[in-house]
Amino acid sequence: MDSSLSGLEQKVAALLAEYSRLRAENEALTRELGRALEQNRALAARIAAATSRIDSLLQQLPESTS
Repeated sequence: MDSSLSGLEQKVAALLAEYSRLRAENEALTRELGRALEQNRALAARIAAATSRIDSLLQQLPESTS
């Protein structure tokens, strides 16, 4: 009985350790995802601004007559 209780105790301890590790990893990945999403928003804004500037410059070019 003691050996089965000891084995169960070890399994529970291992399960709790794995739970803690996975929880910490999940928190780190959540923070990383937040940073990546913010960077994606910033880059999308820069692309939109660059596109607008290019469109404006294209409007200023004279039309070619071929």
